[in-house]
Amino acid sequence: MLFEIEEIKRKRKKLGITQKKLAELVGVSQPLIARIESGDLDPKLSLVKKIFEVLGELEGKGINAKKIMNTPVLSVTPEDLIVDVVDIMRKNGISQLPVIKHGMNLGCVTESSILKIIMAKGINGAVNITVREIMEDPLPEISPAETLERISKMLLNNPALLVVENGRIIGIVTKHDVMKALRERA
Repeated sequence: MLFEIEEIKRKRKKLGITQKKLAELVGVSQPLIARIESGDLDPKLSLVKKIFEVLGELEGKGINAKKIMNTPVLSVTPEDLIVDVVDIMRKNGISQLPVIKHGMNLGCVTESSILKIIMAKGINGAVNITVREIMEDPLPEISPAETLERISKMLLNNPALLVVENGRIIGIVTKHDVMKALRERA
């Protein structure tokens, strides 16, 4: 239990919050937090769990779409040929591109959609295919303030998310960006 108590103090200080603030968030007194951190008191497991839950929420609160998004957003238009899309994907190490025209989110091209057309038409038959012919549904749009938790849930069923502010696309978030945020926190 001593290690956990030291961890509470370390996490609290890393987050830059006072014992008083932590006590308010947990629903206990500041002197109780002080006694727990100093090792003078052996708290109930339920209280330790509650403290760690609060600290965990505070750690995750600071991460939002604006902090992990990529900008500028690489995109293609419905008129682009898929051979050009493949070049953009390979050059930039990405697996999906939003289809945007005049600032409008029209669809998405993924490696899978390209593979499907190659399987259906062969390499030679796919050369002159346009994005319009293979694009999938548009990527979901989120606000810059969207939480990491919500972003993670949305990415389970979508290849990427577009970050939109005041009707303008300002960034894109992928699964890779969420994993990178985790790595940077560790």
